Amino acid sequence: MKVYFIGAGPGAADLITIRGAAILSRAQLVMYAGSLVSEEMLRHCRTNPLIVDTAKLNLQEQEEYYRLAKEKDWDVARLHSGDASIYGATAEQMHRLRGLGIDYEMVPGVPSFVSAAAALKAELTKPNISQTIILTRTSGRASPMPAKESLPLLAAHQATLCVFLSGGLLLEVVNELLLHYPADTPAALVQRASWPEERVHRGRLGELLNEIEPRSWLLTTMLLVGQVLDNSIVSESRLYAADYSHRFRKGTTNGRDGTRIKPE
Repeated sequence: MKVYFIGAGPGAADLITIRGAAILSRAQLVMYAGSLVSEEMLRHCRTNPLIVDTAKLNLQEQEEYYRLAKEKDWDVARLHSGDASIYGATAEQMHRLRGLGIDYEMVPGVPSFVSAAAALKAELTKPNISQTIILTRTSGRASPMPAKESLPLLAAHQATLCVFLSGGLLLEVVNELLLHYPADTPAALVQRASWPEERVHRGRLGELLNEIEPRSWLLTTMLLVGQVLDNSIVSESRLYAADYSHRFRKGTTNGRDGTRIKPE
């Protein structure tokens, strides 16, 4: 038997990977947090698996299901929203599994920040604007942020910033970011990315809180900040420049003056 930590993606049932869906279709035990993973994802399951919603279970209670699976020689599909390696609380589960002598594997998923970028139709890394993405979160009751990773310190880089789990502390988060980002920096809120009820709000960091009702953005909301979100700013890389040569293409002067070139 084996436990598979599967990144279920941001929400939409068709954004799970082919590998993840295949494992889900044969696992005898399926564990998922119903508060974060859509029940639509369960349509990929085999007929009559044991399905456990872990939203109300503590770690010890979840461990008992892993013990049960070991006794019955069952494969386990442990679904986590987004990608299980990012804010998935998987490390402590893996530690328990090692103690139980249970093999496990991680199956990558589509991270929620990628889905948020898709909702915004935005590239998060634009040449000469930002080539760095910072993924972070705010301190919460479950775990505080390390002192060296405070938002003001991260904001000082003025890179593309994606703040997870930020909906409940928007006032604090925005005020801390404004210590380093200019007030006119593009910003966006994406709630429940890829779900049918997905919501998006675009604005400028300094005006963001005046344009929304913060209480309506409390849950499953990501805040994205950075100049890359301004679609009017275009900075082309050299990769596709006509005169740029690389291993797979020899540069040419054709098209350098903007003349259209017909495909061969």
